[in-house]
Amino acid sequence: MWIMIAGPYGTGANTDTDREANLLALNRAAYQVFRKGHVPVIGVNMALPVIQAAGSQVYDSVMMPLSLALADRCDAILRIGGLSRGADDEVDRVRARGGHVYLSVEEIPDVSRAD
Repeated sequence: MWIMIAGPYGTGANTDTDREANLLALNRAAYQVFRKGHVPVIGVNMALPVIQAAGSQVYDSVMMPLSLALADRCDAILRIGGLSRGADDEVDRVRARGGHVYLSVEEIPDVSRAD
């Protein structure tokens, strides 16, 4: 499955260090999802390079629209971390289409093959 990892990035982050810590938590969860045999995707990882190329003034017009478009293409979503309206919106998108919503990595089926 393609599984989106959703959690706080900017919410509650007062510094670049806070945002980096939030992104690291998303990426660590993505690695765990990958180890279970799925394709993890993170909206922030897709949006940030676009924002960097276009300039920070486009942040609001790129971050959530791109993240939500990605959520529309995922089979499931893993919701991690604390408060985040954006992450909740991503969950709502996946849930509305009947996609799986996981609240922990342990809930995700392991489809990896041991070699």
